[in-house]
Amino acid sequence: MDETNYKYQELYNNYSEYIMSNTTTIQVDKSVVDSLKKAKEYPRQTYNELINHMITIFIEIKKRNQYGEFLHKIQQPKMKELWGNEQDETWEDA
Repeated sequence: MDETNYKYQELYNNYSEYIMSNTTTIQVDKSVVDSLKKAKEYPRQTYNELINHMITIFIEIKKRNQYGEFLHKIQQPKMKELWGNEQDETWEDA
């Protein structure tokens, strides 16, 4: 084996070792794969990129929802104070 082939072989071995140690295989339904194909932003986007992007969006939406729930809970006492009084209730019956 000449020196160039040796370097390529060494590079391939290191690359495959890196890939094998940092990736995993998961089982998903074929319908999920079809949905992932439809969700791609561009044709050569990998599933790994797509799933990472989806995770980022999901986490951001989850944070916003938690903030919305927090605001709702801290506003509840004031809303009861403003809307839950007898004057308002008698006005509704008029």
